[in-house]
Amino acid sequence: MGVTYLLDTHVFVWLVSPPTGGVPEHVMEALDVPGSRCVVSAVSAFEVATKVRLGKFDAARDLVARWHHYVDRLGAQRLDLSSEHAIEAGRLDWDHRDPFDRLLAAQAHIDGLTFVTSDTAFDGAPGVSVLGWN
Repeated sequence: MGVTYLLDTHVFVWLVSPPTGGVPEHVMEALDVPGSRCVVSAVSAFEVATKVRLGKFDAARDLVARWHHYVDRLGAQRLDLSSEHAIEAGRLDWDHRDPFDRLLAAQAHIDGLTFVTSDTAFDGAPGVSVLGWN
């Protein structure tokens, strides 16, 4: 049985927005192992939509408008946010203040997912297995 990977928001954006050169080869190979699967969180949809609304990520307007299309095109599954995820995010003993990151870490922890990110801050997230750039 393969690994289930939760994609960090930036990883999802890089994978669906050519060129995908920002994702290292070893990460691409891990994602392509037969039996493995990728999930994209509703938290990432909220994060990207928020940045578009605030004018910080205008290039992602089409991504927000056609979010499900891009998730499906990648062959990923959608991961909804539950109250259990939200409670865990608030209770995580982790010195990281970004609410999007805390929610993603909580989802990875509760659901037993390997989190894919270039952000080294996740190396300190308790109970979270990370597939990083190193």
